Amino acid sequence: MINLSLELANARAARAPPRTLGQCLVELGHITQADLAHALILQRRMDRLLGEVLLVEGLLTEAQLLAGLARQNGLRVIDLDRKPPEISVARRLPVSVCLRHGVTPWKQADGLLLVATNRPDLFDELRASMGPEGQRMLPVLATQEDIVRTIGRLYGDELAFAAATRVPAAESCRGWAVNHRRRIAWAGGLAALLALCAAAAPGWTLALGILWASLTLALCVALKAAAFVAHLTAPAQAEGGPASSAPGGDGFRLPRVSVLVPLFREENIACHLVERLTRLTYPKSLLDVVLVLEQDDAVTREALRCTALPPWMSVLEVPDASRLRTKPRALNYALNFCAGDIIGVWDAEDAPAPDQLERVVQQFHRAAPDVACLQGVLDYYNTGRNLITRCFTLEYATWWRVLLPGLARLGFVLPLGGTTLFFRRHRLEQLGGWDAHNVTEDADLGLRLARHGYRTELMHTATFEEATARPWPWVRQRSRWLKGFLVTWCVHMRRPARLWSELGALRFLGVQTLFLATFSQFLLAPLLWSFWVMPFGIPHPAADVLGQGVMLALIGLFVFAEVLNLGMAAYAALHSGRPGLLAFVPVLPVYFTLATAAAFKALAEFVMAPFYWDKTQHGLSPALPSAARHTAPKAVGVPRASVTPPPPATVPPLASTGS
Repeated sequence: MINLSLELANARAARAPPRTLGQCLVELGHITQADLAHALILQRRMDRLLGEVLLVEGLLTEAQLLAGLARQNGLRVIDLDRKPPEISVARRLPVSVCLRHGVTPWKQADGLLLVATNRPDLFDELRASMGPEGQRMLPVLATQEDIVRTIGRLYGDELAFAAATRVPAAESCRGWAVNHRRRIAWAGGLAALLALCAAAAPGWTLALGILWASLTLALCVALKAAAFVAHLTAPAQAEGGPASSAPGGDGFRLPRVSVLVPLFREENIACHLVERLTRLTYPKSLLDVVLVLEQDDAVTREALRCTALPPWMSVLEVPDASRLRTKPRALNYALNFCAGDIIGVWDAEDAPAPDQLERVVQQFHRAAPDVACLQGVLDYYNTGRNLITRCFTLEYATWWRVLLPGLARLGFVLPLGGTTLFFRRHRLEQLGGWDAHNVTEDADLGLRLARHGYRTELMHTATFEEATARPWPWVRQRSRWLKGFLVTWCVHMRRPARLWSELGALRFLGVQTLFLATFSQFLLAPLLWSFWVMPFGIPHPAADVLGQGVMLALIGLFVFAEVLNLGMAAYAALHSGRPGLLAFVPVLPVYFTLATAAAFKALAEFVMAPFYWDKTQHGLSPALPSAARHTAPKAVGVPRASVTPPPPATVPPLASTGS
């Protein structure tokens, strides 16, 4: 039975607390005067409550903090797990109000509503926001973790549905779920037409295919060559190294940073992830790392149960409210529970530089208001495992340390990467977060940022990841990226004239090259490989249609593209601190043949299963070399300011004939 008169008396007493929280905690014997003085000094530098500082510094437990708040405010402490609210109580308080004020309804009787909070000092704001109804609300105390978990129980289905539909329909691919039969019919018709043309006029069909492949190759070569030249002629930039000064040193108050780490069936890597993140040097009282799990992911939950999480790290479960299981859906759901002004994303296998968050805070502090996102560099810690990982590292070194800085310097729109990216929270929420149905949600978000007039800057910091080391997992991972590129291109080309007006002619052409031409190159690469038969005296089937002159020109383009690709890879190996990879540069054309298999798989899934998320298995190379824990290979010419940047763990470099 709820003693409402007692609750009411306590609530009235809460309006005029007789003493400070620090005094109450000292009186209870939970902290000493020295502990209190230390926490107050730390609090002056950061926008955090005294209790939160004490918790993260390890001077206080959450139970002790609640006891102090209860003594200060004369309120009752409840256990929401032992005495959970009934589902019907959710009708009394909208979920938007719960999220905004960090509360959850608990019990109701005689028209009064008991509301759980861990911020009794803000309860009057909640009452005011609810109008007359707010005057019949009384506070009780609960831990923040219990409140978040209870919000999930009461409103989980509603929040999960909102997470799947957060992006406006006009900018999302989710409508494809309704038109799948029409899409299959169109694909079948086009395949039948292509087969008919090939049977009726094989020479002309082959010639037209080669011309399209050569046109997209020319676009890719032109863009890569321009980016390479822009990179080579760029002013020298400062290298990585430690942060230039302590954050907050120039007078600004340090912001709170929330980092989302989506996990799904990560039994081999969860504990390693926690150990890696403890190396971060940003003040822990301002750090909010959220490990995001699917509700039915017992594997990862069990792996994390064996690991003691620090107070600044929490686990959030995404309700099993739909058949959709994607990383962006989980990110959208978790965004509701983040407390930071800056929102970051890391992947499960990431090992960020220890001072990465200091760099993020400093760069956002210096950046113009239209800079909505910062993107770091990706590298690999298992490079030496086998031939695939070495080639993968070469590919990324070229993309991240040569091409992207050049393309950014030229002002092109680039897709984002799926990790080591950080947003101004209000900009991210303004855009609706991530498209939950797009399997390259990062590439799509980068393009949406640019279309809405925002910029992304590259950062002088590296995050180490685990390169896929086996052929079939590599094909599966790359097929998801390529399918996402094709989906993203289709979504943003619904109204080409509008895209042109928003981006301008040059950036519009860049989008066609980065998304459509890249996919075409991987898919049609075998047509260009057919040129290799001519040096052996074998006549090419398309020569009679195109003529010898055109064929020689196309072969020249093909050879130039290969030389350019190999040259950039060699440059990247030398200038990124990995000269030992030079010997593997000639193997890259063979390595990229895997991407053609991935492109055909992507095309089939684009038609049959556009939302299918082909999960990459991590944790096969869990050991992180000690040299990579604190330093990164040299970052070449990454500019401090650029336009919308790169695609990492979800974006392959520009395609070539060999890729």
